[in-house]
Amino acid sequence: MADIPGYVRACLQTGKLAFLAILVSGGIVLQILACALYNNWWPMLTAIMYVLLPMPLLFFAGSDTSSLVTESSSGWVDACKFLTGASSIGSIAIPAILKHAGVIGWGALGMQMGSYLIFVIAIVCYIRMNDDDDSYSRI
Repeated sequence: MADIPGYVRACLQTGKLAFLAILVSGGIVLQILACALYNNWWPMLTAIMYVLLPMPLLFFAGSDTSSLVTESSSGWVDACKFLTGASSIGSIAIPAILKHAGVIGWGALGMQMGSYLIFVIAIVCYIRMNDDDDSYSRI
């Protein structure tokens, strides 16, 4: 990408941000639809997990996302990995438990899992986009 003009790179970065915004908006819409279509707001409990999910990353890992995929000798990074994993499992477990208890139906469970999948794709795309962190400095 070294031979691409700066204005084209800026346009590509804007497109990536727009794509992330569309993904997150789609996840939120599915989350709300899972509740509104079935007139049952219990699935909104997973929104608590979506809020708690980035907290360990913010507090323990900082802006260095490379430490999440490598072996670390730091107890704080290990705690971050554990708490992030527990939060992400909670995002899957809450709708599954609600379905098992008969509180929500299959449609709401499917929409909740679809919402979770879209959020995971958005997070992976965000981390991948941050790997190109020097692209803003060259514009």
